[in-house]
Amino acid sequence: MKNRLYKYYPEDFGELTVDVIHMNLVFDVYDDRTNVKSILRVRTKDAPLEKLELNCRDLEVRAVSCIQYEVSYKYRQDDAILEINFMDVIPPHTDIAVVTDTVCRPTKNILEGLYYDETPAGAPPQQITQCQQWGFQKIVPCIDDMCAKCTYRTTIIADSRYTNLITNGDVAVGRQTLKPGRDKIVYDNSVTPMATYLFFLGVGTYATFTREFEYPDGETFMLELLVPPGSNAEAAEKALDILHDSVMWVYIFTGPEQFNEAKLPVRKELWELVRKREKMKLEAKSESPLEKELRAVRDELAKIGSTITPGYKYTGTVYREIGMQNSDFGGMENVGNTTITTNRIMPYQQITDPAFEYMIRVKVHEYYHNQNGSEVTGKSPFEIWLNEAVTVLVEEQYYAFLFGEDYQRLGRVLDLLAPASGTFALDSGASSMPIIPDGFNDPNDLITSVTYVKAPEYVRMVETLIGKDTFVRGLDRYFKKFSHSNAATQDWIEAMEEESGQPLKEMAETWLKQTKFPVVEVSAEYDKPSRKFTFFLKQQFPAGGKPWEFPFRAALVDENGNDLAEVLERVSGETAEITVENVDMPSFLSLNRGYSFYGKLIYRANQEELLLQVRKDSDITGRFTAFYTIVDREKLRLLKVPGSVPSEDFIELYYRLFNDRQLLERAGGQFLTIFESVEDEEFSHHYQELYDVKQKLLKAVAWKYRNSLISSYHFFENVSVPGDASLEETARVIKGRQAKNVCLGVLATLDTPDIHTLIKQQFETATCATDRLSAFAAYLNSSAPDKIEVLRAFEAESKQNLISWEAFLAVIGNNSSVDAVELVREMERSAAFRIEQTNDQRALYGSFARNRKKSLQTEEGRTLFAEILKKLAVVNEYSTVNMLNAFANIDQMESKYHIPLVKILADLLGELDSQKFPSVYNRIRKLLLGAPKAVKTYGIEHGEIKALQSEKPVQK
Repeated sequence: MKNRLYKYYPEDFGELTVDVIHMNLVFDVYDDRTNVKSILRVRTKDAPLEKLELNCRDLEVRAVSCIQYEVSYKYRQDDAILEINFMDVIPPHTDIAVVTDTVCRPTKNILEGLYYDETPAGAPPQQITQCQQWGFQKIVPCIDDMCAKCTYRTTIIADSRYTNLITNGDVAVGRQTLKPGRDKIVYDNSVTPMATYLFFLGVGTYATFTREFEYPDGETFMLELLVPPGSNAEAAEKALDILHDSVMWVYIFTGPEQFNEAKLPVRKELWELVRKREKMKLEAKSESPLEKELRAVRDELAKIGSTITPGYKYTGTVYREIGMQNSDFGGMENVGNTTITTNRIMPYQQITDPAFEYMIRVKVHEYYHNQNGSEVTGKSPFEIWLNEAVTVLVEEQYYAFLFGEDYQRLGRVLDLLAPASGTFALDSGASSMPIIPDGFNDPNDLITSVTYVKAPEYVRMVETLIGKDTFVRGLDRYFKKFSHSNAATQDWIEAMEEESGQPLKEMAETWLKQTKFPVVEVSAEYDKPSRKFTFFLKQQFPAGGKPWEFPFRAALVDENGNDLAEVLERVSGETAEITVENVDMPSFLSLNRGYSFYGKLIYRANQEELLLQVRKDSDITGRFTAFYTIVDREKLRLLKVPGSVPSEDFIELYYRLFNDRQLLERAGGQFLTIFESVEDEEFSHHYQELYDVKQKLLKAVAWKYRNSLISSYHFFENVSVPGDASLEETARVIKGRQAKNVCLGVLATLDTPDIHTLIKQQFETATCATDRLSAFAAYLNSSAPDKIEVLRAFEAESKQNLISWEAFLAVIGNNSSVDAVELVREMERSAAFRIEQTNDQRALYGSFARNRKKSLQTEEGRTLFAEILKKLAVVNEYSTVNMLNAFANIDQMESKYHIPLVKILADLLGELDSQKFPSVYNRIRKLLLGAPKAVKTYGIEHGEIKALQSEKPVQK
C-alpha cells in the first residue's frame, strides 16, 4: 500500500446501510462522568441486515440490546466501532431499536465530545459538548455521519445547582426535582431532523438574558443569551439587540427576491418600522400609553410584510447563544443552540474593535446556518465548504449593510493579501489544500481560510457570472429541493446551472480541486484611428493543472475618475482578448474591479497612472491595489538598494491619503495598511528586512509631516467619539479610530520623547480597549525608558480579566522589540497562562508563530518555537496545525535557514505518534515534502528523515 498523507479519503464515506429515524437519549450527568442511555431507531434499506456498526469512541460500554431481536456485540476500541450482530437477519424496510447503556467522561483539553469549560467560582463543573464533526460518537454510540439526520428526544439529569440544563429542541417536560440534589428536564427536537454533528448538550452556571423576537407578521420566539455569572447587564442587552437585528435582517433582506430593486424600499421601510416597534415595546414596559400606537405599527408591519418574499424564518421556540470560554472555534451552530467564544459573545468594555466586528459577523453567520447547514446539510466532511461558503457570503452582506460595502470588501482583500496569515500566502505554501481536498486527517483540518475565504470567493465568482438575482433564485431552488436532507457539491452546482442556464461544472472542478490561484498578466493596446481598446490576458496555473475560469471585471477611466467603459467577461482559457469598441483613450485602467476573481493580477502601469488611480478610481479595491503596487515597488527598491531612502512620491501620497477624509470615512484606516511583504520571490521571505523597510517608509512620512500628522491624530480622535449607541454609529467610530491609531503608529516610528508622551497619554486615558492596546503595542516597541514598568502594570491588570488577558498576550506574541522572545517566555511561565485554553494558545503562541522575523529567523526564536510545538502538539492538534503554517515556505527562504527549520520539524516528527496525533504528524510530513531543497540540504548533514521514507501508511 502506498504511503498516505491523510487518514481519511472520499472512499471512506459511502452510503449508510440503514436510515436513522430517531434517538431517545437520557444523559445522567455527574462531575466526572455521564451515564448515557440511548434508544436508536433505524430502518433497514433495500438489503437485509446481519450486523450494524455504530461509531463509539472512548466510551465505557455497559450494555447493548435490541428491542425486536437478539444480539451479540463486540467493542472494537482501536477502530472506535461498536459492532452489533443480530441473531436473525433483519428484513429490508424494517424498523429496529438498538438500546445502549454507556459512560462518557469529560476531557479538559480535548475539545470534542463532552468537555469541561470555564467553571464559575463555587459552581459544579461547567460541561459542554462540541460535536463538529465526530464528537457525538464520544458521548453516545451512534451512526456519526452527516447523512444520519434524525429527530431527538433528550432527557438531562444533573446537579440541581446548575442554572441551565440545555440541548437541542423545545422543552417538552419542564425542569423538575427528581430527588434531592438532582434535577431533570426533557427536550423534543422533532421539527428539524438534525445531523449528529449539530447535537449540543450543556450543563452549566450562567447568567441568562432573554428578549422576545417578533416577526412583522406577529409570530414570536425567544432569544436567549447565556454568559458568565456577574456579566454586565447593559452589555448583555446590547448583545441581544445585535442578535435581534441580525435575525431580522436575514428575514427581511435575504431570500429569492432580495435583489429586486422595486422591493428594496419596502424592505427598508419594514426595517425602520421594526425598529420603531421595538422602541415602542421598550417604552410600553415603563407603562407609557402606547398600546394604540403600537397596535397601528403592528398592523402596518403585517400589511407591508405580506408584500415581500422574505428570507429564512426560524422554526423553534427559543434561539440560544451560549458563551464557551474554551473552544477550537469562534462559533458553532447547533440547531437552536449556538456556541460563541465567550470573549466575543458580548460587547464588553474590554472588547477590541476587531473583536466587536467579529461578534457582529459570527452572530449572523451561526444563525444563518439554521438554514444552510442544518435544514440543508452536506453529505460528508468533504462538503463542509458547501455549508460554509454561502453562509460566509450572507454574513458579508450583513456586515456590509452595517459598515458599508467598501469597508467590507476592502477588509476581505486585506485578508487575501496579508503575509503569513493571508489566504494567498496559505494557499500558495507547502501546506495548501484545495477547497475539496484529496483527504484529511481530522475534520478540523478543513476549518481553514481555504474553507472560509477561498470557498466564499469561488461562490462570489459564480454569483458575479450568473448575476445576483439569478444566484439567490438558484439558492432558493437548492434550499427547497434539499430541505431536511443532505446535498452534495454537485447538487448545489446543478441548482445554479438549472436556474441560470449557464455551464458551471467545469469551472467548479478546477476551483474546488486545484490548489493555489490564477496569476493573470494583463497588457493592453489602444488603436486611436478606430477608437478600439483591447485587453490581453494570460494566466499562470499550476504545472499539470488547468486554467481557471473566472469573471474579469475592468473599466477604462478618464483623468477625472469617470468610467469611459466597463466590461465583465468570463475568462476560461490560458489566454484571452477582450475588446472595447468606440471608446476614448483612458488615463488609467481599473482592473479586477471589486476583486472580481480570487487571484493576483500583474499589470505594469507606470507611476503616473497608479498615482492617478489611487486618487480617482471609484472602485475601492482598484484604489487600494494601485496603492499596494506603488508601495510594493517602493519596498522592493529599498531592499535592492541598501541605504536608499523613500521617494518623495511615496511620502507625499501617504500623507495625502491621511487627509482624504472622504476615503477614510468609507474605507476606514485599513486603507492605509502597509504589509511586511513584497511580491518579488527573491525578497518575499526576508521577514526582518521587510519589517525594517516598512518602518523606514513610515518614519520618512513622520519626519516630513510630523506636525500635520499630530493634527490629523487629534482630528481622528474627535471623530471617534460616538454620537449614539446605534450599530451604524459604532461602525463610523471604528473607522475613525482605525485612522487615529494608524496615525499613532506612523508617529511612533520617530521614537522620540515627545511621541513617547503622546503614546503614553493615549494608553493612560483611553476609554476603549483598541486605543489602549494600540498605544501599548507602540510603547512596547519603543525605546521609552519606562516601558517595562508600563508592561508590568498592564500585565497585572490584564490578568484580572480573560478578555483583556487574551488581547494582552496577542500584543506580546507579535511584538518586535529586541526582547520579544524573552517576553513570550515570561508570559508562558505566568500562572495566568493556561496552555489547555485555546484563547491563550491562539493569542500568545499563534501570534508568535506568525511573527516570523522572530519565530523563524532568530536562533532563540526557533528554540522557543520548537519547544512550543512539542508541548502544544499533545494538548491541541488543531492549534498546533495552524501554527505549523509558519513553515509553509521554507524552500523560498534564504539557505541559511533551511537546516535549522527542517530540523525543528524532523525532530518533532520523530517524537510524535502518528496514530495519536495524525493531523500534526501528517501536516509536518506535507510541509517537508513541500520543501525538497531544504530537506535535501538537511539530509546531507543529518541523514534522511525516516518518516518521509516509511512505507507504513497512516491508516484509519
